[in-house]
Amino acid sequence: MDIKILVATHKQYWMPEDKIYLPIHVGCAGKADLGYLGDDTGDNISAKNANYCELTGLYWAWKNLKCDYIGLCHYRRYFAHAVSSNDVEKKKLAILQQADYEKLFQQHDVILPKQRNYFIETVRSQYEHAHNKNDLAITEQIVAKLYPEYSEAFSKVMGRTKLHIFNMFVMKKEKFDEYCQWLFTILFELEKRIDISNYNQYESRVFGFISERLFNVWLEKQALNTKEIDVVFLEKIDWFDKGIKFLRRKICNKNFGG
Repeated sequence: MDIKILVATHKQYWMPEDKIYLPIHVGCAGKADLGYLGDDTGDNISAKNANYCELTGLYWAWKNLKCDYIGLCHYRRYFAHAVSSNDVEKKKLAILQQADYEKLFQQHDVILPKQRNYFIETVRSQYEHAHNKNDLAITEQIVAKLYPEYSEAFSKVMGRTKLHIFNMFVMKKEKFDEYCQWLFTILFELEKRIDISNYNQYESRVFGFISERLFNVWLEKQALNTKEIDVVFLEKIDWFDKGIKFLRRKICNKNFGG
């Protein structure tokens, strides 16, 4: 089983040794060589990385990579066996290997991270409090025009409180290709319709943020057999800081990053 899991990174960092993991320097165009595969060869959108985030790596893989199964992780986030320790070395040992994925794909179509629960927010209201709500509204209009069969799924996802985030997944390459055709058709149209010239650095990542929501919409419509897996984060998370930023966005309706 030929499995390739992109590890999106913008700097040198520890990488798993298993051959299924493929470190890719996203936003590589015009940057110093990190010694990893770059997303700036062949058919690519590497120059759009500031706005598309890890999606420049996905686009590159869609257009240039051949394999049976494909996925995406981040240089600090990986699918892993459950681990209670905060020890980084133990977290590294818990990261899934090829044999783990081969076993999972005997029964499942897509591997996903466990959903984030916003509890007091819907997916729609959370986006509207954290980002520019007009961008989401225009995305909904684009979906209704280009892919009306997805409008019901869009509404369902927006009305929930849970969401698969990080754009992390592993699935068959042919299904991934179908997803990318759908996703980038929507995002490229959105790019034509919105003006982000005055967005700050964080908000300029708009197409990455929108894609996280769209991925869930696509999954809803596809009705695939999915499996949720734990995600390990290889650095310490400041939950207090993240909580404060969440409350400030909720109360003030302004973005403070995070």
